[in-house]
Formats: sequence, C-alpha cells, structure tokens
Amino acid sequence: MDVEQFEGIVEIDETYFLYSQKGQRGITERKPRKRGGKSKYRGISHEQVCVLVARDRTKATVSKVACMGRIVKPKVEKLIGSKLSNENVLVTDAWRAYKTYAKEKGLEHYRIKSDGGNHVIKGLYHIQNVNGLHSRLKQWIDRFKGVATKYLDNYLSWFLFVDSRSNESTNQHIKEFLLTSFVFEMTDTYDSLRLSKFDI
Repeated sequence: MDVEQFEGIVEIDETYFLYSQKGQRGITERKPRKRGGKSKYRGISHEQVCVLVARDRTKATVSKVACMGRIVKPKVEKLIGSKLSNENVLVTDAWRAYKTYAKEKGLEHYRIKSDGGNHVIKGLYHIQNVNGLHSRLKQWIDRFKGVATKYLDNYLSWFLFVDSRSNESTNQHIKEFLLTSFVFEMTDTYDSLRLSKFDI
C-alpha cells in the first residue's frame, strides 16, 4: 500500500511511542520496564520512537517509523520527499523542521499552532485528518498491550490496511479482503522477523 505521489493538500504530523524491547531477553542498557512502564525523561526524548504520518485529502497515507526523539528535516525528506511535488500544499504543526523543509523545497506551507486556539486556517487547512488517524492508531496498538519497536513498521502497515477497509463489512468485501491478502509475495519468515534488529 505504498503511495507513489501525494495530491493537493498534504497533512503532516508525528506521533510518539515509547521505545520497547518487548519479548527480548537480557536487556542490558536499562532496567526492564514492567507492563509498559514510563520513560525516565519528561516530554519527547531519545526514548521515544517518532512515527511520521503524512496524508492527503484522497486518504493516500504514509506512516513510518522516522527516528528516535524529535523529527528532523533529513528524515522528513527520506520518508516523503519523493512523494511530494510543487503542486502540494503542506499543513503541519508548528515544529521548525517542517518550516525549513517546506522553504527549501519551495512548497506552500501552513503551520497550525496548537496553543493558538485556531486549528483551521482559511476554513481549509488543518491537520485534523492526521490527528484522527493518530487517535485510531493509538487505540488499535493499545489492544496488543504494546508492541516491540522493531516490529512497529509492520503494525503500522497492518493498521493502514485495516483502517482503509474499516467501512467494508459485507460478506463480499470480506471475501475480497481475504483474496487480496494472498496476492502479495511474502519473503520474510518467522525466524527472519523474530531475529531482526530495530533499524532506522
């Protein structure tokens, strides 16, 4: 479900998950967290995994693990740079990495300041679609009682697939869902997934 090119207005925002080594034995860098636990640091720190979400108004969505801690401009370029054109209008929160990125790419850009009270600019530019997706994603991930960070990209892909089909519940749609799930070639094995390392 990869996006080749975004169309029109593109909403971009990030969400954060606590770095997790769930299921791993012999954690040496820190004391193991029991039942999820909390970060040692307040706010966004290097213990938080940043997930970048970009979505246009046709619901074409990119959702990927970007980095540890705050998002930086090179990571934005790596994840969505090839999917943007001069026709796109970026709508983001007020984080400065987006401002400099849009300026360098020559893209029209609107910033939504969360503390400003105004969440819609000109009645058209907002990040409510992305924030709604974040909310549904967090609820969906919570049902697993946390996931290992090295598998987070797989869960994000799974969520986007399920979310895109959320309004399809007839028997015909379920049959199509099952048939299309067998179309994609799978090269990973259980052991290759289990033994993989987290890499950004």
